[in-house]
Amino acid sequence: MKLATLHLGTAEEACVLLTPGFVPVRAVARLLQHAWPHDLLGLLETGSLEALRAWHDGLGSARAVPAALADEVISVAAARYAPLYRRPRKIWGIGLNYRAHAADLNEKSPTLEPASFMKPDTTIIGPGDTILLPVMSQKTTGEAELGLIFGRTCRHVPQGDWRSVVAGFCTIIDMTAEDILRRNPRNLTQSKSFDTFFSFGPLFLTTDEMPDVNALVVRTVINGRVFAENTVANMTFPPDFLVAYHTQIMTMLPGDIISSGTPGAAPLAHGDVVECHVDGFFPLSNPVVDLKPAGATANSPSS
Repeated sequence: MKLATLHLGTAEEACVLLTPGFVPVRAVARLLQHAWPHDLLGLLETGSLEALRAWHDGLGSARAVPAALADEVISVAAARYAPLYRRPRKIWGIGLNYRAHAADLNEKSPTLEPASFMKPDTTIIGPGDTILLPVMSQKTTGEAELGLIFGRTCRHVPQGDWRSVVAGFCTIIDMTAEDILRRNPRNLTQSKSFDTFFSFGPLFLTTDEMPDVNALVVRTVINGRVFAENTVANMTFPPDFLVAYHTQIMTMLPGDIISSGTPGAAPLAHGDVVECHVDGFFPLSNPVVDLKPAGATANSPSS
């Protein structure tokens, strides 16, 4: 099942993607007389996602819209995407998880445990929203990543059971104020926590849509050109390890996110458009604006 969160009037609502377009979850709930939440985080927190998926799968492979919902369809072309949700309890990021990316930065790839960090939810933006390059940073990078979204409260999950607690996957663009980080490696939290430094959406795919996650190719794209790409199988710490490892540290909750690392971090300039491309997903795209006065006038889009 594929879902997105769309701007519908003044609300941001979860919508399920069927063959002709998106259908709001509230319309499905009304049809089935279920009191489901209308937002994706609420669906995850209440365990309602499984019931929605059962209805979705019952439509058959054609995924045709029931006649009673025909007037509710929003075409993909008309969809206005929001972040999948705005208030996860936790966002974990993974640094240097592709060996090639570590080499690009002249860093040693971690081998014993992931280089994990946490981000606040105030960094969250959605597809098409503007990434703001902060005044405090002279070098900010954008990084395409595959996201793992938890669907259950869990602790001490064995690697072999990781799919039982992950509800699905998404595309992410993470940002880093790289110069702040390089001044002092203890500045990792600061370098990752500026407003607009975490874009995610437009699609959420349940785990059954991705039977072989390790085969996925993740691409950082700048101004329409592939800056870096790699396959999930080339991660030092693949998704099953990341889930098992982080659930040894703390209880993970529905809606918690692991952003699994980037194949390459692209330096961003005023006027750029940075994208995350992952097989099976719609591209995630965000324009870039430099808040520094000189940057907004003198920096040209990178080639």
